[in-house]
Amino acid sequence: MPGHFHWLISLQNGWSLAEVMRSVKGASSYKIQKIRRKLSEIKAHQPLWQNGFHDHALRREEDLQKLARYLVANPLRVGLVKKIGDYPLWDAIWL
Repeated sequence: MPGHFHWLISLQNGWSLAEVMRSVKGASSYKIQKIRRKLSEIKAHQPLWQNGFHDHALRREEDLQKLARYLVANPLRVGLVKKIGDYPLWDAIWL
């Protein structure tokens, strides 16, 4: 998980998934690269995100809670925390 993230999102206000991802990647890259330059970790622009993304659309409403629980438990499964509640970003409105 340190090299990627999983999100469960509901698209609203006419935004496409591609637009949301472009916005997230752009804003986070700008801020992270700015911090990295201040810390002299990089001399020139280095890509932070890979091109593209992988998505999976839910087909049935009843799959939502199951998937939300799976995603929230990821840090526990990969050994980042001992309890789900120890991970600061564990919460989901679908649980």
